[in-house]
Amino acid sequence: MIIVDLNQVMLSNLLMQLGNHTNAQLEENMVRHMILNSLRSYKTKFGSKYGEMVIACDNTNYWRKQVFPYYKANRKKNQEKSEMDWRSIFETMNKIREELKVYFPYRVVDIESAEADDIIATLVEEAPSTEDVLILSGDKDFIQLHTYQFVKQYDPVRKKWITHEDPDRYLLEHVLKGDSGDGIPNVLSSDNCFVVGDRQKPLTQKKIDALIELDVQDKFDHPLFVNYWRNRKLIDLHYIPKEIKEKIMESYQGQTGKGREKLMNYFIAKKLKNLMESIGEF
Repeated sequence: MIIVDLNQVMLSNLLMQLGNHTNAQLEENMVRHMILNSLRSYKTKFGSKYGEMVIACDNTNYWRKQVFPYYKANRKKNQEKSEMDWRSIFETMNKIREELKVYFPYRVVDIESAEADDIIATLVEEAPSTEDVLILSGDKDFIQLHTYQFVKQYDPVRKKWITHEDPDRYLLEHVLKGDSGDGIPNVLSSDNCFVVGDRQKPLTQKKIDALIELDVQDKFDHPLFVNYWRNRKLIDLHYIPKEIKEKIMESYQGQTGKGREKLMNYFIAKKLKNLMESIGEF
């Protein structure tokens, strides 16, 4: 199975099309062609070894934001400061995602309150151990899934394999450090430090090593216990809510048997002549 982190693929193609002209007008047809051609190239490159390609989508109203209100809180603020027309970008991405659902032979898993991370982790967890799984994403959050021996990860943007000699250790350090890109502070810092503009308290490698050695996750009376579990539940993909996992598998299993019969008319309607010549590669 090949699992594609769709938002990452789409955004990388969008940014490539815009280049340094961040305030340029977005050409929807060009972006569509680039995204679809990327998917075609992944299927061609990896399909013979890994088989079926599945598309994992980010939805809205993330469950993590429901349990931690500051999750990704600064993203909207940063987008408002940007020259880029994010409204147009999201409209284009949403349109192409819906087209993938309707016309393409791929299972497209898009669940309310779930992110691509949740979908990828759930499909990996439910995959038979005899099946090789390839995660197509540069997101290092997925290193924690490398504990499954059948999982490999490839960054399609930088065109390189992602590996780690100790995925369990990586996860523990990630939990302690937090994830500033997602608005998750390190374990020494308050919930709202990014939102109010406070600097995080410095967390040295020596302190990280000591906390791992101490195994703070089981120390109920430790002053960092609460912050540790705040981060663990947001970062560790084992803590995806059961109901989210069930919806993901229901969606995946309900899309068996999708074929290419709608592709030709779609390519004609969207004037994708170049891709039409490679229709068998989708």
